[in-house]
Formats: sequence, structure tokens, C-alpha cells
Amino acid sequence: MSDISVRMFDPRAHWQKVYQTKRPETVSWYRPHLDVSVDLIRSAASDLDARIIDVGAGESTLVDDLLQAGYRNLCALDISSHAFDVSRARLGTDAKRISWLVGDVRNIDLTQHPVDLWHDRAVFHFLTRPEERKAYIRQVERSVSPGGHVVVATFGPEGPAQCSGLDIVRYDAQALHNELGPSFQLLEQRVEMHRTPNGSTQQFTYCLCRKL
Repeated sequence: MSDISVRMFDPRAHWQKVYQTKRPETVSWYRPHLDVSVDLIRSAASDLDARIIDVGAGESTLVDDLLQAGYRNLCALDISSHAFDVSRARLGTDAKRISWLVGDVRNIDLTQHPVDLWHDRAVFHFLTRPEERKAYIRQVERSVSPGGHVVVATFGPEGPAQCSGLDIVRYDAQALHNELGPSFQLLEQRVEMHRTPNGSTQQFTYCLCRKL
């Protein structure tokens, strides 16, 4: 994508259109349950009062499963308000138990939302420019409490080079940890072969890190 295209690209409009024109179960990243994410979150945050944020939550059922597991302090962040309309409708009265934040993770004010665990499945790999990644990491460093944890998942080295018409950056566990920097200790890494709704396979890299 050229510099001019980058300046003209409106991520909010792009993702609003994606969520307005596609049903939740048809997008390539859809899974009925984010089992790997739930497993890593439960291993890192055993306290059910842990403050957890799901970055790029979209229409994901992760918050449903975390509520079911007993977590009481959940926040969802996404750039698309339409995605949250779908999630709130699905959750019904339980939607009131979630804090919903609409905005761009790179620049939204998160100072009022310190967290014990930061979760992101498939946002970070869309940040193709170094300055975007630096802005994201600054948000992580500001938001996660000392001793807190980060779970980040991106396409792996054998994953697609694009998603939803956008270029992405693929990572193995070490490269992903290097992006987070020396303030974070890599505790666990996993590889998931995600089966998409259309039957293709996408490789995901997961990293669980602790803030030192």
C-alpha cells in the first residue's frame, strides 16, 4: 500500500463495512469458541476479578465464554460499533456486564482502563508500519499492570499474506515477542491451525507474555 493510500485509508469505515455486510459466522477468522485464547487466559489470570481487555473483540464469543467461566471485570475494544451491536444483541442482558469501548487501539485513551490481561487475536498483524506498531506497544505498556499478562495472536509464517483485503505482517513467536520488547517475558507460545468457514486453513501464532 503506497503512502498516499495509507493516508486515505479509513480503518473505521473499512471495518464497519466488513461487519455490516458479512454475517459473524462467515468471516475467515470466525470460530464458535476461541479455545486457545480461553485456555491461555485462564492459565495466566486465575483471579476471576482480573481486569481483562479483548482488543479487536468484534463479534467474537470470547467475552461470552469468559463470563461463563466466571470472570467479572471484562472490557471489549473494537473500531466497529456495528460489531458491538451484534455482540450486545447476542449477549442480551449479560451485555451490561461488559465495558464496551469503540475506538482505534492505536490512539484511544485507555488511561481509565488499566488491565491485568490484554488479549488480541488478529489485530496486531494488520499494523504494517513501524509507527503503528510502536503506538500499539505504547498502549500495551501503559495499560497492563506490572506483573500482568499479554496474549497476542497473529498469522504465523505460513499464514495468509492478506486478510479482508488488507496486507498483514506474519510472525513466529520470537518475532512477535521481539515486537513487544524487553519489558515483557515470553512465557508460552502456541501454533494453531485455524479452519476457516470456507474450509481453508490459516496458521496462527500465539504468545503469552508477562510484564516485568
